[in-house]
Amino acid sequence: MKMMTAELLALLKEPETRRNIRGLFKYLAFLSVTVALYSVLFHVLMLLEGQEHTWLTGFYWTLTVMSTLGFGDITFHTDLGRLFSILVLMSGIVLLMIVLPFVFIRSFYAPWLEAQLRLRAPRSAPPGIQDHVIMCHYDEIAAGLIARLEERNIPYFLIEPDPTLAASMHADGLSVVTGEIDSESTYIALNAGKARLIVANLSDADNSNIALTVRERFKTVTLAAFAEQEESVDVLELSGASRVIPLKKRLGEYLASRVTVGPAHAHLVGRFGDLRIAELPIENTGLAGRTIRDTRLRELIGLNVAACWERGHLIPARADTVLTEHSVAVIVGTDDQIAELDAMFVIYAANENPVLVIGGGKVGQATARALRRRGLPVNMIERDESLRGQLASVADQVVIGDAADRNVIMKAGLGDAPSVVLTTNDDATNMFLSIYCRRLNPAIRIISRITLERSLDAIHRAGADSVLSYSTLGVKSLLALALDTDATFVGEGVDLIVEPIPLSLIGMTLAEARISEKSSLNVVAIQPPEGTALIATADTRLEATSKLVMLGSQDQRDAFRAAFS
Repeated sequence: MKMMTAELLALLKEPETRRNIRGLFKYLAFLSVTVALYSVLFHVLMLLEGQEHTWLTGFYWTLTVMSTLGFGDITFHTDLGRLFSILVLMSGIVLLMIVLPFVFIRSFYAPWLEAQLRLRAPRSAPPGIQDHVIMCHYDEIAAGLIARLEERNIPYFLIEPDPTLAASMHADGLSVVTGEIDSESTYIALNAGKARLIVANLSDADNSNIALTVRERFKTVTLAAFAEQEESVDVLELSGASRVIPLKKRLGEYLASRVTVGPAHAHLVGRFGDLRIAELPIENTGLAGRTIRDTRLRELIGLNVAACWERGHLIPARADTVLTEHSVAVIVGTDDQIAELDAMFVIYAANENPVLVIGGGKVGQATARALRRRGLPVNMIERDESLRGQLASVADQVVIGDAADRNVIMKAGLGDAPSVVLTTNDDATNMFLSIYCRRLNPAIRIISRITLERSLDAIHRAGADSVLSYSTLGVKSLLALALDTDATFVGEGVDLIVEPIPLSLIGMTLAEARISEKSSLNVVAIQPPEGTALIATADTRLEATSKLVMLGSQDQRDAFRAAFS
């Protein structure tokens, strides 16, 4: 009863609900007048036929006819009376059976159900909550981050201003609190001062407002804000954001780092302690056709080849794994070792032709700038003529037209380009262009962005060598902030996984453990309880106090846990 009273009070506070209820009462008043009028006419017509009835009988007859019950105990005997009965019957069908339920449901019942739903939306976090993550909007990046946080048992909360939507999200199992994103009371209810991270993931203007609101009360909490425009970075920092993440710029830079042109060199993709994780495209290195054992990188430099990319698939690096022109080796070593590796390949001739970037939006421009900073020539294709002026400052040649036109794409240099970067924000377009570019130049290296993670397998089948997504980049950047670690972005669908050494493997060497065979995880390093991480070799013995540092997907991590309990 108390709950129903609260729901009714909440319902009556809504201006629109009060208007609807007034409309409902007006309709009921009209219906009452209609019934009264029909009751009076009933008496008049009955007197014309020589019949006399009470006023209650007239009211009774009107309701039975209008509601289609029609008991037949009171009837007219003349055609005029029967015609009146038909009129009352038809108007009753419309007014009572069609209009009244619709008006009642729309004006009262539906708003009452919505009020019930809104009241179910949480208004605050549990008392004493701390070390949690707060996200100001639920989108693809938030959904991906939630999955990673749940794996690590880190509590999180979403802010949703719409109570109805918040209640629906709560029913779906999401930790959500309803409140305004620019209200200090919302963050007080979420105990934001004890949060490990607050994520402002709306528009630049909204993110600036969030930063100002949070900093008004909570001075030291870590607040990460996304920046759509590069020009907004300074504004967001001045507003109080601890870390500003210009995702589109970073996506362009990551795409550029995957480009193979000029002398071969390793691209840094992450770090763990003093060790660096890098990727080395095998093309133009002289290593193609050799097994990993034959490269002797371990003996010559001390580097470890932890895994290999083959057309978008990460495979374990075994001694007899044969490297191809399309292979990308994932290597682990120190800064000095990686610098020594780069020095080995400067003698090899390389394709110095311009890199082709398709798409002149924010990601495409960021990619071109990153390539130009490396001193590489860049050609661009863009459909929008109005962008020509902007693109002229970041590219050596700008071709306006449709990349699906053979004349356009060949004019832009696809036939001789060492790499092509697909930066459009439409996955289907990038898949089509991957197939098209591979057909026109089978030797070219194709790097593409995607929007949806489910497009990953399809675009690799289409011919892309390396794929990066906007959402995954955002998730890994935020997760690194939440865990206070360095972001490692080896590839789409691949994470750096740290696991305690299972009891069943203690005392074994890495070769004896056969981890990659049973789970497909690639062991990168061993983390002792104290000191820096160590490069893992086949002879490394697994100790109880150490941890395994591995590369792979979350499914492979689950397979590891299942295999070794």
